[in-house]
Amino acid sequence: MPNIKYSLSLLLLVLLILLLGGCWSKRELNELAIVAAVGVDRVNEQYEISVQIVNPGQVASKKATSQSPVITYHATGKSLFEAIRKLTTLTPRKPYYAHAQIIIIGEELAEEGMNNILDLFQRDPEGRSEFNILIARDTTAKEVISILTPLEDIPAKNILNALKSSEKALGSTDSVILDDLINSLSGKGNSAVLSTIELHGDSAIGNTQTNVERIQNPAILKFGDLALFKDYKLIGFLTMGESKSYNYMNNHIKSTFEILACPEKGKLTTEVTNSKAKITGKVQHGHPKINIKLVVEQNVADVNCMIDLTKPQNITALNKITSESIKNGLEQTLDTLQKTYKVDALQFGEILYRQDYKGWNKIKDNWVSLFPNIDVKVQVTVKTQGIGTSLNKDLQKSS
Repeated sequence: MPNIKYSLSLLLLVLLILLLGGCWSKRELNELAIVAAVGVDRVNEQYEISVQIVNPGQVASKKATSQSPVITYHATGKSLFEAIRKLTTLTPRKPYYAHAQIIIIGEELAEEGMNNILDLFQRDPEGRSEFNILIARDTTAKEVISILTPLEDIPAKNILNALKSSEKALGSTDSVILDDLINSLSGKGNSAVLSTIELHGDSAIGNTQTNVERIQNPAILKFGDLALFKDYKLIGFLTMGESKSYNYMNNHIKSTFEILACPEKGKLTTEVTNSKAKITGKVQHGHPKINIKLVVEQNVADVNCMIDLTKPQNITALNKITSESIKNGLEQTLDTLQKTYKVDALQFGEILYRQDYKGWNKIKDNWVSLFPNIDVKVQVTVKTQGIGTSLNKDLQKSS
């Protein structure tokens, strides 16, 4: 027993020494500039980095002051690493990237290729792989990083919260972190998608306090459609409808809605509360075949037509109309991916590799030429679970 107590005491002492040792090499917080967001652009054949740094005194203060809660710094260099190091000539504190939430990449740089950028951030020992990556569309990452936003003191937090909110309610955006992006781009299809962010309004006012002092903001940031990547390069964009259909097939829909034509006239809107897609693949006689089965659960949300939802046959008709509408969207998106962009964004190659390894080995060398013409069958099943407490037919008659 004494030996056990002695061993436990010794172990505890070692752990305490290790924990205390971590404090010896720590850097004081007041020596660091906490980076909340990073922007990277290509300007005149150079890299331009923009960082959004938290102003700790202003964020912690409960009193209103004229100072901004964040400060942005910009630097250029022949390499991104050089640009990052040049930031130290602008800020009195060393930029610290461990708390960065967002990385925004300019459209021009994304078209040129992102492999060097992603490689640098993945190698950075102070970096993190959990930050979300966005593409600045029709603007620069520098301008996006510089916009002050309402509701949240730190614009990077505002962007991240808006991305998550849009992902949960609309279904046409997709939050992608660094590790997941690299895994997708390194897969059999060498492809991925990223959400885009756009700047609307006056960017000159957007980076001043005036932008958050008015009821209507002169400049706002808005999420756009999904951007398509192949071999680390931006090759195009999906529409909003195609972005939602892509997310249906990729199991990234948390909630969304469908606007449908009623059997006679008018519109009906449903809220999608749950969806589950299953993609299977097999190579038959040298021809790859893909099957997509999607099950959707929905509630009736908004009715602007004459329909009695208490009748089972009308619910059956509603399920059919919804499934046909969603299926058409999926098939249109598949056509865009296969015919227009020829990009395996849904990772069909990976699915064949996992589910039919022998078959995949026979066709893998010809995958690029086979992909645009592979047979993809889509099946959509819809279940309407909630119709609400109102009887729409009676309400419409009384109006």
